[in-house]
Amino acid sequence: MLIDTSASAPGTQETRTAAPSGRRHDDAPDTADLFARLAVLEDGPEREAVRDELVTAWLPMAHRIAGRFRDRGESVEDLRQVAALGLVKAIDRFDPERGAFESYAVPTITGEVKRHFRDRMWALRVPRRVQELRNKVRVARRDLIQTPGTPEPTAADIAAHTGLTEDEVKTGLEALESFSTLSLDAELSGDEDGYSLADTLGSSDSSFDIVIDRESAKEGLRHLPERERAILYMRYFEDMTQSRIADQLGISQMHVSRLISRSCARVRAEAMGQRNTRRRNTSA
Repeated sequence: MLIDTSASAPGTQETRTAAPSGRRHDDAPDTADLFARLAVLEDGPEREAVRDELVTAWLPMAHRIAGRFRDRGESVEDLRQVAALGLVKAIDRFDPERGAFESYAVPTITGEVKRHFRDRMWALRVPRRVQELRNKVRVARRDLIQTPGTPEPTAADIAAHTGLTEDEVKTGLEALESFSTLSLDAELSGDEDGYSLADTLGSSDSSFDIVIDRESAKEGLRHLPERERAILYMRYFEDMTQSRIADQLGISQMHVSRLISRSCARVRAEAMGQRNTRRRNTSA
């Protein structure tokens, strides 16, 4: 649902003038009667009309809350849309018998905007606790460098300002770099050749596949009869020809060829069976 966030409440000025004194914000209209009507109406056009009137009346407050999160990498219009959706949820869930709507709506809308940043804006997924540390560290850094010429605060300075431990501050500082990612194709600064981050990554070592294959074949080789193990050893480790193996064992070269083929097929089948078993156990 796309909400017209540019709309303002009709008669907003008159409504504010009539609002009881002592309200915290000027954008908090008196809509108690509308909420009372909404609570007793069944689903239908009349209820939708009252709901839309409430959304329009409270939209300036949602915009104000969205404005708190400007300059954090998201457009103001998108933030207003998110805040407006939070406003709709607050209106739908609000119970007029439990107090003022503003007291319920402000944390609801704020939470919706924060969830938007947590779930949509992070390039890397980090735990919620780390995201909260990041926000505390970011605010503390901003507070500590407000005076022109103030040096960059250390982890100890931020810890003293926030009451966090230095380890928590370091975690928050690392999370500051996790909000966005660097493309693997981006050129690394300070290099005349202009190589990218991808050029620094290693490639797969084929030797690992050889090690895995050898380990997989060991069990199958142990299960072969002694003569067939001897034939495979002479053929593949001593590099003997089939004819020479046949002369040494007193059998035909054709029989040696059949034994080699049968033994290799048996070892291969057993190795593949072990590999499939490991995959099933890993995915279980």
